[in-house]
Amino acid sequence: AETEDARILAGGLNNPSIYDRVAGGLAVSQLITDFGRTANLTASSKLQAQAEQQNASATREQVLLQVNVSYFSRLGAEAVLDVAQQTVDTRQLLLDQVSVLASNQLKSELDVSFARVAVQESKLLLQKAQNNADDAMISLSTALGYREPQPFHLTEPSPGIFPHTNDVSQLVQIALAERPELLSLRDEHAAAQRFARSQRDARLPIVSAVGMIGDSPSHDAHLPDNYAVGGIQLSLPLFAGGLYTARQHEAELKAQADSELVRTLEDNIVRDVHLAWSNVNSALEQLRTTEELVRNAAEAYELAEARYKIGSSSIVELSQAQLSLTSAQIADANARYNVLIQQASLNYETGTVH
Repeated sequence: AETEDARILAGGLNNPSIYDRVAGGLAVSQLITDFGRTANLTASSKLQAQAEQQNASATREQVLLQVNVSYFSRLGAEAVLDVAQQTVDTRQLLLDQVSVLASNQLKSELDVSFARVAVQESKLLLQKAQNNADDAMISLSTALGYREPQPFHLTEPSPGIFPHTNDVSQLVQIALAERPELLSLRDEHAAAQRFARSQRDARLPIVSAVGMIGDSPSHDAHLPDNYAVGGIQLSLPLFAGGLYTARQHEAELKAQADSELVRTLEDNIVRDVHLAWSNVNSALEQLRTTEELVRNAAEAYELAEARYKIGSSSIVELSQAQLSLTSAQIADANARYNVLIQQASLNYETGTVH
């Protein structure tokens, strides 16, 4: 205080009957140190904010995965639909040819009946393929955020290179470094640790600087017209019935639980990466097999068609060859887009989906 007779006129606890006055002032308090408690609380809050940002990134990657899977599923359904339409056209052409030959007594009515059955079977296949394509478009529209199905025209993706490798360790390391769910949980664990430290530090003293300044427009003659005072304040918690210790132990146990959750998620991520990598390699093997199957089925169909035209085989053999070719083409279409779907899943598991 500037003078010996100055005293706090507003904001302090004193006896108002000593002096009459009307005063107004400003009180300021600045924390000097609480021995790390506020710093740990601030760090814990920042880490929690980072964890929420990682959660948002995780949600975004889930949406991207769903869009990619729906996109490739729709393309696969369109490819199967094309195969079904080509099958209908081919079998309808055969029915027309056999009908003309039968009318000229060159083929039997039995051949016509078999051809009609084949056409009807192909139409059933076409209807099923159309329904699957419509379902895939609905799923894609929903994944893109549309309430009603949209008539999208999809383009084929650029051909990718999918290496067949037995080394998956690098993918695992990428996943452990990039997966947003894991990064979020690690941030939450770090935040819990800093919060536990702040609860431990709550038992330590708090040192603050306090000051007051003001003016008294109406006061007793013994008081000055204005006043200013400052000091250092020390707060020390003494008796809390074990509250601070209990809070510290609770926070420490929460941090330990988060640590176990991190370890469990890491194990799950390693497992999921291995499974996704295995699925990609399996899909590639299936694609190579179906490509070879299509070539063989096409050759068999051409041979059966030639044999039927010269009368050395029955329409049953030709129908069987047609069925085998159609099945091979459908399997190849599914395998081709299944590779893309499995690759998208692997990208998601490694945290590199885009």
